Parts: sequence; C-alpha cells; structure tokens
Amino acid sequence: MAKEEDKDAGSKAQSSWKDFIYDPRNGQFLGRTASSWALILLFYLVFYGFLAGLFTFTMWVMLQTLDDYVPKYRDRVSSPGLMISPKGTSGIDIVYNRSENSTYEMHVKKLHSFLAAYNDSRQTKNEVCNSGVYFDQENDHTEKKACRFNRTMLGECSGISDPTFGYPKGNPCVLVKMNRIIGLKPEGNPFINCTTKKEDSVQLQYFPEFGKIDLMYFPYFGKKIHVNYVQPVVAIKIIPTFNGTTEEIFLECKVQGSPNLKNEDDRDKFLGRVSFRVLITE
Repeated sequence: MAKEEDKDAGSKAQSSWKDFIYDPRNGQFLGRTASSWALILLFYLVFYGFLAGLFTFTMWVMLQTLDDYVPKYRDRVSSPGLMISPKGTSGIDIVYNRSENSTYEMHVKKLHSFLAAYNDSRQTKNEVCNSGVYFDQENDHTEKKACRFNRTMLGECSGISDPTFGYPKGNPCVLVKMNRIIGLKPEGNPFINCTTKKEDSVQLQYFPEFGKIDLMYFPYFGKKIHVNYVQPVVAIKIIPTFNGTTEEIFLECKVQGSPNLKNEDDRDKFLGRVSFRVLITE
C-alpha cells in the first residue's frame, strides 16, 4: 500500500512539473500565456531600445563639443616636458661598451631613425622663416606651413660627417627635445642647458650653438593640420675629460631663458627637465 501511495505522489509531482513547463489545458508556457510573453518581450524591447537611444544621443551631443584639431581641455599641460634620444632598453640611461659595436649599434640606429625627418632633402618643402620671431598663421583648419629645421644644423651630431655619432670614440651625442604643446609660445630666448655632478669631468658641445630653441618653430597647430612640422631639437656632444676604462656621467638638462616654461616641479621630474646617466665602458 505504501509503495502504491509513493508511486501516485511521484506521478503527480512529474505531472505538475510537466504542466509548469507547458500546460496544454490553458496554453501556458512556464506559467505564462503567449500574449503575456509577447507583452513582456515588447516591454523590454522598448525599454532597452530607449536606453540605447538615450546613450547614443548623449554621446552625439558630447562629440559636438569636441574639436577634431585642438583638445578641449589643455589646462593640465601648460608647460612641456623634456625627453632624450636615444633611450636605453630599460629607462633612459645610455650604457654601452665603446669597443663592442653591438652595444651601441641600437643607439646609432635610433638616432638615424629619429633624424630622418630632418634630412635636408625632406626639409626643402618647409619654409625658410625669420629667426627669433613666432611663425603665426591663421587660426583655422587649413593645413599649416612649417619652418625648416635642417639636419645639418646639428653639426657633429647630425650623423652626416660621423654616422656613428661619436659612440665608438667615447664622445656620444644625445638629442634633447621638448614635447609638443598646441598653441605654446615660449617667452624670452629659450635654450637647453645641461649640468653634471662633476663639472670638470666632462665637456659639453651644443648644436645649434648655445643650445638655442628658436621661436620661429612656435606655435604648433597639431599633427592633423601641421603635417610637415618637426619640433626643434638640441644635440649634446658629451666629451669626457678623464681617461679611464669606465666613465660614468650624470647629466641634468633643463630648458632655461623662458619665464613661461617651468623646470622646477617636484611632482613631475620631466617637466622642463630631464636627468639621465651615461655609462661608457671599454
């Protein structure tokens, strides 16, 4: 008797479960009729369609406030940072053995690659500008002209007379460049000045002379319309004055001579300055 009652209970439970999935008596599927499911699907379709439309409209409105040529907010980058080329594989220190070309070959390649845009043959399409004067142009979205910066202006660090940039001789060249900022107009007479911890341990030669950054390369209008623009660079030829098997030189380069270019900010060690180490072994 007990077994028959258990069979009846199991049969009722199985029947109840099947009826929940689909009840043929009233046409319900999972407890709802077809019209009920249609209404629910229609509600969520309209609801999520509205959310998608609202998101799309919000993005469209926001994009209307942006300019394709000039960033909307530039207040956090009022003064440019400095960077060097070449950079080492780890950090910006330059370490090599002057007797093994494999240790400095990558530095030479990086310099040639960077200076390719400054080749005299490519700079002929740029303008010969008046030194010491801003190259102002109409503030519209037409393509802007760029002032000529010939590679030969870097003298012994141009890689033309010496394709190795002095690395095998232990007198390496380093390029110091100032980051681009749209609309920046440096005041005064900006130049790059580098110092070492031991002033008598090294001589520094600057190209162009005195590490000058000419005002004619400003302002910059952005890469989209200032297509042929190349930023001015200063080449530093490092000549150690001592003759040892290992020569370690700590350098700090700063942009000076311009009151609106910062070079002392404890929160940003690259703002208007850059520090690096040159280690030459033999």
